[in-house]
Parts: sequence; structure tokens; C-alpha cells
Amino acid sequence: MTITHAVGAVAALTGVSVRTLHHYDHIGLVVPSVRTAAGYRGYTDADIERLHIALVYRSAGLPLDEIRAVLDDPDADVAAILAHQHAVLLAQASRLDDTIKAVEDLMNAHRNGIQLTAAEQAEIFGSTAFSDEYAAEAQQRWGHTDEWTQSQQRVSSFGKQDWLAIKAAGDALLADLAAAKRDGVAPDSPRARGLRARHRESIDRFYDCSDEMHACLAQMYLDDVRFTRYYDDVEPGLAQFVHDIITA
Repeated sequence: MTITHAVGAVAALTGVSVRTLHHYDHIGLVVPSVRTAAGYRGYTDADIERLHIALVYRSAGLPLDEIRAVLDDPDADVAAILAHQHAVLLAQASRLDDTIKAVEDLMNAHRNGIQLTAAEQAEIFGSTAFSDEYAAEAQQRWGHTDEWTQSQQRVSSFGKQDWLAIKAAGDALLADLAAAKRDGVAPDSPRARGLRARHRESIDRFYDCSDEMHACLAQMYLDDVRFTRYYDDVEPGLAQFVHDIITA
């Protein structure tokens, strides 16, 4: 006798929302194999295994249509694909461990009442944005502008909790931008406009960012290899995608 599970039970077992399960059913990614006499759809153990494999692929950044194609391919080497995704996830876990350690260092500094230097912030955030070399270059390029003056005034008042919040918001925005890129979101879509607004807000925290300045920053993400690498290391082509949603 085949044991089946209702959609609500599968949601509770896997942590995937009922709405997402219905979406996966609709697009043919994970379709419940059984229909009860009352017309309800039931998931078999094999269906749930397919769901878990799909979630592994999804966590590694594969688009849903590619995941479906792999799962439906009878000649696909699932073991090899899983081994590859396992290696990808291990690399991501290593980077996450580094970030966790950095945030813990920042928390310890906060508890000890230490004001972090720019070099220490660079070590924590892993970004050239805080390096002495970049800071000198930035001052040379923009030191005469009102935005530069405003940013220096605001940054001088930032405490450890402010930097923690900036780090968390930046990581979340970067992850959502990468997900939108993988999902093929159109630059002028409502989802893209929401991401553009969040990106603008992240700049506004340092200085009042005009439309013209926002567009200039978008172009710099393509012209300056350091910024391009910052985005493209997360998701290939992400710098171009960020540029496009800002300038759409």
C-alpha cells in the first residue's frame, strides 16, 4: 500500500509553504502522484524525495526550469549532480562561517566598547570599500562633492550596531538581487523596482542619492572591475543586471 501525504503535511515536513508547493505542482516541478477519491492530491515518499532534491538544486542557485529538466531526464546522473551541488554548498558554508566569525568579532568589539578602525571594518566586511587605498581614491574622486561631505558626517556617527545593520541589509539585498537574476526578472518589473528602491535606500543611508547619482553608480559597477567582481562573484552577470534595474 502506497502511503500518501496531504499538501499540508508535506509543508510541515519540509518547511516549504503550501503556496510554494502548489506553484511547484503547477509548473510540473514536483507533482503529487496520487489523487484521492475525494479529489485531493497526495504526495508519495518518492514525490517528497524529488522535492528534497529540487530544494538542494534550488539552494545552489539553479533556476526552476533547469531543475525540472534535470529531474525529468532519465539519463541524468543524479549522483554526480548531487556531488557537485554538495561541493558548491560546502564552499558556501565556508564563506558563511567566515561571515559569522566576522560578525562575532564585531559583536565582541561592541561589548568591549571598541571603535573599529577602517582596516578592522575591511577585515569584517571583506570589502575594498573600507580599505585605505580605496578610501584615498574615493576622496580624490568625490572629495569635492556635497555627497562626500554628507557621507563623512554620517559615517562618523555610526556605531557598531549601525555597521551590523548595514552588513545584514547589504547581504540580504545582494542575495535577493542574485535570486532575481537567476529567476530572469525583467528590469522594469515590479519585483525589479522593489529591488531598485532597496538599493537606493542602501546608498541613502550614507548620503542623499539622486537619480543621476544612482545611474552613475550603476555604470561604475560595469566600468570598475572591483565592483563588477563584487557582484559577479555572487552570480555571473549580476553587475549588469543591477545596472539594468537601476537604469530601467
